[in-house]
Amino acid sequence: MMKNIFNPIPYSKRILNLLSLAAILLICCKGQTVTPTPPPPVQPPVNLPNEMDFWLTKGDDTVKLRKQTGNIAFNSPVNTAPYIDVDENAAFQSVDGFGYTLTGGSAEVINTLSASKKTELLQELFGNSATSIGISYLRVSIGASDLNASPFTYDDLPAGQTDLPLANFSLAKDMAVVNLLKEILAINPNIKILGSPWSAPLWMKDNNSFMGGSLQPQYYSVYAQYFVKYVQQMKAQGITIDAITPQNEPLHGGNNPSMVMTAAQQADFIKNHLGPAFKNSNISTKIIIYDHNADKPDYPISVLNDAAAKAFINGSAFHLYGGDISALSTVQAAHPDKALYFTEQWTSATGSFSGDLKWHLKNVVIGSMRNWSRVALEWNLANNSAFGPHTTGGCDACKGAITVDNSSNYTRNVAYYIIAHASKFVPAGSVRISSTITGNLNTVAFKTPSGAKVLIVENDGASGELFNIRHNGKWTLSSLPAGSVGTFIW
Repeated sequence: MMKNIFNPIPYSKRILNLLSLAAILLICCKGQTVTPTPPPPVQPPVNLPNEMDFWLTKGDDTVKLRKQTGNIAFNSPVNTAPYIDVDENAAFQSVDGFGYTLTGGSAEVINTLSASKKTELLQELFGNSATSIGISYLRVSIGASDLNASPFTYDDLPAGQTDLPLANFSLAKDMAVVNLLKEILAINPNIKILGSPWSAPLWMKDNNSFMGGSLQPQYYSVYAQYFVKYVQQMKAQGITIDAITPQNEPLHGGNNPSMVMTAAQQADFIKNHLGPAFKNSNISTKIIIYDHNADKPDYPISVLNDAAAKAFINGSAFHLYGGDISALSTVQAAHPDKALYFTEQWTSATGSFSGDLKWHLKNVVIGSMRNWSRVALEWNLANNSAFGPHTTGGCDACKGAITVDNSSNYTRNVAYYIIAHASKFVPAGSVRISSTITGNLNTVAFKTPSGAKVLIVENDGASGELFNIRHNGKWTLSSLPAGSVGTFIW
């Protein structure tokens, strides 16, 4: 019989041997600190090319518009994570830009910064350096908005007086905005500017009040010339107004200032007065209608259904305080030859960073662009720490993208990051291209004039998501924490 050459040690004896060894080690090492040998460092793959940049903002406010380290390449093996497909062969609308409304209040608080701090902020907002976010579109109020210290128009008169030739028309009360726009244009001469009035001069209105009321029909032609003078006098200041809307929020007469303008009134004003006035004065400024909530797509559709008015109209503008962002596609389907614009959405003083980041990325940036918008604008660019200035009755809880704390300091708020995730990477002239949505991951993609591809992804879920980005038959594996947004560039 063959002898067992392994001679295995019985289990009980092995346990006794291990206990004895442990006792010896304890005696030998008594009074000493035993430092375990660390594992060897994990070496990153060598010669892996970086084919994609990834910028992240986390919903928990711990990471904000930060470029992630490490190389990303389209070399991932087959895996079970879902795919986001990006197809540049399927192209949609071109992009005019991303930005904010430069209110009179914004100009007022920015001008309280020291000269050096103001220059720093303007370069950060409108420049094209590595530390800039590249804002490419601004909306301004024609006269005062509710985020001015007090209401005014460009032709205010004592009660009972009129000025049919508009001899008293003057930009004087708005020179803070005018002069700040000049500084911005010196940084970015190509920035586009949209002008929107909150109210006509009171002597043209049927209630002689800044709040509510409507434009009297006998002043339609005079008001059309008011727009002509505005465009011409801004041009004389070196400022080109790319587009105007006839009225901000024409169905909301409760703001200070505000004015009601029905769809029928707007169609009449445009086809019989404003359109011909622009044509006769050789003004190429675009006329964009509506400029109100997505719950009434029938308003812009009915105006565009008037062929005589439509001939002068470039497109329709929307806010999202009511309705669903898909309403923009409803209007696009009815009039596919006309452009769409998303021109305002506020962030509240009581809102959370996480909630606002998710909702606004999903709806304002991704949602508006997937529904044919050429711009995505948040509301107020800047305010002070008391959420002012504002008119009596105006918005007292509108949080700007920037809070000017004092002459030497400013704070970046959630609206800054909402827009920056697009504006920094998607310049004017980019084209939206196809990208798929999977599960909780909302997406929009663009091809820039230089040929770069940009994908914005928002994780709308309550947990982290693993996913593939696939382009031209190749893919790379990535992930996003819950409630976060990532911009991917390649």
